[in-house]
Formats: sequence, structure tokens, C-alpha cells
Amino acid sequence: MAGGRDVKRRIKTVENTRQITRTMELVATSKLKRATDRVYATRPYAEAMHDIVSGLYSPGLADKYPILRRPDTVKRAAVLLLTANRGLAGGFNANLIKQARNLMDELRGQGIETELHIAGKKGIAYFRFRGEPMLTKRTDVGDHPTVDDAESVVGPIRDRFESGEVDAVYLISSKFKSAMSTPPHTRSLLPIEGDPDAPSADVYILSPSGDMILERILPAYIRNAVFTAMVENAAAEQGARRTAMKSATDNAGDVLEHLTRTYNRARQAQITQEIAEIVGGSAALE
Repeated sequence: MAGGRDVKRRIKTVENTRQITRTMELVATSKLKRATDRVYATRPYAEAMHDIVSGLYSPGLADKYPILRRPDTVKRAAVLLLTANRGLAGGFNANLIKQARNLMDELRGQGIETELHIAGKKGIAYFRFRGEPMLTKRTDVGDHPTVDDAESVVGPIRDRFESGEVDAVYLISSKFKSAMSTPPHTRSLLPIEGDPDAPSADVYILSPSGDMILERILPAYIRNAVFTAMVENAAAEQGARRTAMKSATDNAGDVLEHLTRTYNRARQAQITQEIAEIVGGSAALE
């Protein structure tokens, strides 16, 4: 029953694998609930900040606050890519990387120089393998990103925009719609785009002074945009991982069912053969 023993070993291997994927599915489900709560908690503030800042632009303010400048020509653009530090999440990382590649190809096709900034081991490993230069590489942003993480990632890029070293900043991350829908999303982070429907800055009564508020709110807006993207990315990663591990667990079950049938058929054939040999031997003795 050499063949049967091989099948038995394969059954044991698949059972162990299914146990691992099932455990990872449960862990991802637990993390997804907390991550989803954070997404819904951060969105209202991010939307309010966007509504306020979108109505602030004026040429006078742009001269005073470089973060509000709008270059006539984009010569160099920064691409900030957020990926996960771990795999086993289906096409989550691959989709984000593809989005970044397409954006960089499009910008370069327009004659715009690009510089790449990445937060996440999977994105760094891919572009390192491709030989793509990366200006900044961060691997210390975990499943529970903080505002300080966002500031440390985007702060140097924001400074480069204000100093005129880059003329545009793009952010690539996953948009969390549901656990089953986490498409990659490209956002133009800088320059700050105006919203014609947003209330004008003239409708606000500012206290303390407007200068003091703007000096704080403009950098905070960019920082919060990246923080919100990090939170949504973390939730999207857990949703993608749960979906991938559930699929792997289900597939392992199907493989086990097939292997069990194969083993039973082999065992039945062996028993039938042994019975036939016994009957044949008994007949020969008569």
C-alpha cells in the first residue's frame, strides 16, 4: 500500500495547511473589525478638513504659504506608494504596485521626471528587484498607523514641494469600500486642488489670527490625508487577507475531499485484491 501511504501523507500535509489558513483567516477577521472601526472614525474629520482647505486658495495666500502654490508646469513629481509589509493577501500588493507603475509610466510619457517614495516592504522589494531608485523607504508602519507615522512619511515630501524641488505629489493606496472591495486609488495630494462648491475662506470667522491657523491647518491637512490613507490601507489589507485565506481554506477542503476519495479507492482495491488472493489460494488447495 505504498501509494496509499503517500496519499495519507498528503492528506496530513493539506490538513496542517488548512489549519494554518483557517487560523490566519480568523486573525484577519478580528483585525478587520478594529481596522474598519478606525476607517469610519477618521473619514468625517478628513472630509471636514478637505471642505475647509479646498476653499482657501488665492494667489495672495499662495505667495505667503508655499504649500498652496500651483506650478504652471509640472517638471518633477513625487509618487508616494503605500503597500503592506506582509503578503498572503491575494492581489492586494500587486494591484497597488501595478497602479504605481502605470502612473509613473504615464508621467514619464508626458516628459515629467518622477521620484518614488514607498512605505511597505512589499513595494520596496518589488521596485528594488526592478532596479527602480527610491528616494525614501519605510518599513516601520504597522497594522495600526498613527498620525506621527503619517507625518514622518509625508513630511519630507511636503517640504520638497514647498521648496520647489517637486511640482506635484501623488498618493497611491487602497480605497476601502468593503472587505470584498478594496481597489487601488491614486490621489493628487499636492498641489491642493480647489473645490468650486467648497465654502470660501471669507465665510469663516477666525480666532486666533488667520496666519496662526493657516500655519497649522495646511500641513495638518496633508498629514491627515496620508494618515486616512494609511488607515484605509490597513483595513483593506486585512480584508484582502481574510478573503485570500478563506479561499485557501475552502480549496484545502476540496483537495482533502479528493485525496480522501483517492485513498478510500486505493484501500478498497487493495482489500479486494487480498480477498481475491485468499479465495484463489483456497481454491488451489482443494
